Amino acid sequence: MDIVGFLALALAVVGGIVSIGSRITQADQRLARVERKLDLIMEHLDLREENPRMDEVLALVREGKKIHAIKVYRESTGAGLKEAKEAVDRLG
Repeated sequence: MDIVGFLALALAVVGGIVSIGSRITQADQRLARVERKLDLIMEHLDLREENPRMDEVLALVREGKKIHAIKVYRESTGAGLKEAKEAVDRLG
């Protein structure tokens, strides 16, 4: 393969990666909008999401084990690190 062919292939790969990254970002933004809407609907209906491990998270917060509480919160809800930290901060 000559240098021109290699560069064309490399450019195509980089373009594909950028395109995939852009689509992932768009999907993340759409998902965030849907989640916000669902949160508003739940709030309007005065519904709360049940989390069976929330008692465990609260106990960990009371014991001063904030990092472990964040870990348990993430495992039980699927939340990201930032969201879990903010939720645990609100608890204690």
